[in-house]
Amino acid sequence: MQSTAQKAALPVITLAALGVVFGDIGTSPLYALRQCFLTAHLAISEASVLGILSLIFWCMMLTISFKYVMVIMRADNNGEGGIMSLLALNLRTTRISDQKKIFLIALGFVGASLFFGDGIITPAISVLSAIEGLSIATPIFNQWLVPLSIGILAGLFMVQRHGTATMGKFFGPLTMLWFLSIGGFGLWSIIQTPFVLWMVNPYWAYHFVVDQP
Repeated sequence: MQSTAQKAALPVITLAALGVVFGDIGTSPLYALRQCFLTAHLAISEASVLGILSLIFWCMMLTISFKYVMVIMRADNNGEGGIMSLLALNLRTTRISDQKKIFLIALGFVGASLFFGDGIITPAISVLSAIEGLSIATPIFNQWLVPLSIGILAGLFMVQRHGTATMGKFFGPLTMLWFLSIGGFGLWSIIQTPFVLWMVNPYWAYHFVVDQP
């Protein structure tokens, strides 16, 4: 059984993990839907909005339910995860030729490269998208969007030296406040326009893919 100290520390650890782990995906609402329309030059209509939302919803559901819950979570390397750890597990437990091992190692490096690329691109997009919101309030900040974004990113990387635990304790409450805020605004928007819940129907995702190849 867990000790009293462990139970007391669980909320703090959970809050810290919220800031470290879920900060990445939590910033996606800042730019995901907007970029879908801007990049593809789509007309804003009921079908396109429901189609994109349905694609996002089902991609997340399938990725989390199948990839992580059914595969990744069951393939741990002595409690460790991550693509390099799983690569080491695969090389240690399977009997394959040296050429296939080289192929697996190459795949592992490609996956790690994608992970590092995401770690570099996502903060830049998230911060810039958040700062761009200032231009909605006043056009005064238009010429300062990029310098402000660079300054914030530089500050974030400078404080990284204090370690993940310290960063998690600082960003955990901020991330929780952010989730509560977007959850509240999202609930209010659903109350105002309940038809958006039709995006749970995968038909809209299929219709969007067929209509917008």
